[in-house]
Amino acid sequence: MSLHMKRIYERPDGSDGLRILVDGSWPWGCKPDAARVDVWWRDLAPSTQLRTWFGSDPGRWSEFIRRYRQELQEPDKQKFLVALRKLSRQNTVTLVFAAGEPDKNVATALAGILNAEG
Repeated sequence: MSLHMKRIYERPDGSDGLRILVDGSWPWGCKPDAARVDVWWRDLAPSTQLRTWFGSDPGRWSEFIRRYRQELQEPDKQKFLVALRKLSRQNTVTLVFAAGEPDKNVATALAGILNAEG
């Protein structure tokens, strides 16, 4: 699986492959043409309720992952998760996110879940 993560405010480059924005809302101050996002899969993002509850609190990270994994079992999210898994096996995919925390954000959560499931 060739899955990478990159903050949307970082400069895109040729090694990114397919760039998929996985945040639920468009990042502040980022113009779509500058972001060079190939697709925006907001359907893969955690629910607004879960994002609000998490609030980027590192102490809630483990529980956030558990709840997010549960949300990803919903049928509308499953089809995107299956597609992402397939794409990342065939191509280089970069999950693009806006959060300032490089290790605890939706992209790292999603990549960890995909890697754990094989």
